[in-house]
Amino acid sequence: MAPPKKVAAVVTEYRKWSHADVILRNLLDGYPDGTRPGLELVSLYTDQVPKADMSRDLAKKHGFKIAPTIADALTLGGKTLAVDGVLLVGEHGDYPDNPKGQKLYPRRRFFAETVKVFEQTGKVAPVFNDKHFAATWEDAKWMADAARRLMVPFLAGSSIPVAWRKPDLQLPRGCELTGAVQIGYSSVEAYGFHALEGLQCMVERRRIETPPLPAGEGAGGRGLLPQQGVSAVTCHDGKAMWAALDKHPGSGPVLDAALKLVPAHADGDIRELTAKAADAVTFEVEYRDGLRAFVVLPNGWVYEGDGGAFVFAGQVTGEPKPAGCQFYLQQPDPFAHFAELTKAIDRLVQTGHPPYPAERTLLTTGVLDAAMTSRFEKGKRVETPWLDVRYSPTDWGGAKGPIPKARK
Repeated sequence: MAPPKKVAAVVTEYRKWSHADVILRNLLDGYPDGTRPGLELVSLYTDQVPKADMSRDLAKKHGFKIAPTIADALTLGGKTLAVDGVLLVGEHGDYPDNPKGQKLYPRRRFFAETVKVFEQTGKVAPVFNDKHFAATWEDAKWMADAARRLMVPFLAGSSIPVAWRKPDLQLPRGCELTGAVQIGYSSVEAYGFHALEGLQCMVERRRIETPPLPAGEGAGGRGLLPQQGVSAVTCHDGKAMWAALDKHPGSGPVLDAALKLVPAHADGDIRELTAKAADAVTFEVEYRDGLRAFVVLPNGWVYEGDGGAFVFAGQVTGEPKPAGCQFYLQQPDPFAHFAELTKAIDRLVQTGHPPYPAERTLLTTGVLDAAMTSRFEKGKRVETPWLDVRYSPTDWGGAKGPIPKARK
């Protein structure tokens, strides 16, 4: 067997059950099923060190370097790039919110300092960015453009698209999709992003008419890629979160199908219960090809339940009823859906090719930013001409096989 690829990790903090922990534990201790990725953690930079920090003790146990800077983590103190991959985990820690309620994690700074090392050394390595690119579209677009300019193999996103699906559902590529609803729960930004990733990994498989190439643009031009882009986003709350769905009759059966898959919820009328919750919202997403999809966070009614409450339903033309599934999160410990995310990271580093497009997460990042803007502006419809995102999906889908048992 080939020796493991050496990777550096750049994280906001490393404490029990933080994203740094549930991802990097797979490199240190192996997967819950006893197998191991072909990756070795050789260095770690922590932006913050809380009282519950685990990284220093783990470094002594496993022999990886605690780096004082991001550059040092990537070069191991030398003058050239010394790792085969970089994992950026900008989630958790003590960081401020902006006026729109977006957590200002230092994800762009992490990526910018990584890019600076690539430019100074004349070498690049595959990079994984946990969750959405950044809080704002401006930062996200800068990151995507920098990765493209330097030809950095880039992967990003949530663990939701790679989690188990109950029932196991992968929409046929090229299907006609007339409606889609994604259920989520908890905080509007942090968990709303997860819900958007669940939605997008499904709706990206629909048939999209490819627009003609602009005059003078030859083979390989952007017009050849499906237009996954979004033209407008609205965040509705209160009664408006349900009125938005009621305006589109075809959404009713899809919403009902999704709600039936929610594993746990309160007794009582969903509309009355959500009206009392400050963080119950609906994102209305208008795609450029005409599809209108909804992300519903019915907080006040939904419980986290067995495996979480991320649920998708979509109506495929020709099918008698909507198709749907729960994205099953294996929790509590060992959070095996993060092992599935680590497997995608491993594929990225081993091959130099992302197993699914980073553009998916670029798009969901932009939609989330627009939704948070809409919410801040009291439900204003935000037109998004900048969300001109084109990509083709791959068949890297949800986890297969048995779900590991939780540790006692």
